[in-house]
Amino acid sequence: MALKVTPTRLPGVLVVEPRVFEDARGSFFESFNARVFAEATGVDATFVQDNQSSSLRNVLRGLHYQVEKPQGKLVRVLRGAIFDVAVDLRRSAPTFGQWVGVELTAENRRQLWVPPGFGHGFLATSDVAEVAYKTTEYWYGAHDRSLRWNDPSLGIDWPLDGEPLLAAKDIAAPLLADAELY
Repeated sequence: MALKVTPTRLPGVLVVEPRVFEDARGSFFESFNARVFAEATGVDATFVQDNQSSSLRNVLRGLHYQVEKPQGKLVRVLRGAIFDVAVDLRRSAPTFGQWVGVELTAENRRQLWVPPGFGHGFLATSDVAEVAYKTTEYWYGAHDRSLRWNDPSLGIDWPLDGEPLLAAKDIAAPLLADAELY
């Protein structure tokens, strides 16, 4: 089996683990194969953009989403570790406002599939975290939104080691009750 797929408590949010081949020389794995991904997950996604970020320990990015042209994201870590979070922002969903968090590291090679309609964010838990993710829709600044990372109604249990380092847009982000949603 090329991929191990584990559902989370939020329907549609999946932990994806590639099969890794290791020997005395090192290791090899396919980080993405469209056919295998679709067969293993049941998700027929077309990815249009790849993004990469570098974050220092305690950098918290998110919670981000696009209110129009929502993005599905396949997130993985190239170096270091993150606590990756998805929040259901679909008002009509029975899991609206619920979240799931998964540790993604360069060593465990896990990926998180975050479907369209979910907010996404992560906390760098290593000294440096290099994160790469594929998106199913282009980034549109006019539709870009943030949700307050520490909204008490969400109750996300971030594994913080001190105060988080935040972008200005994340500091000013609204609470779920005041956010523009799906």
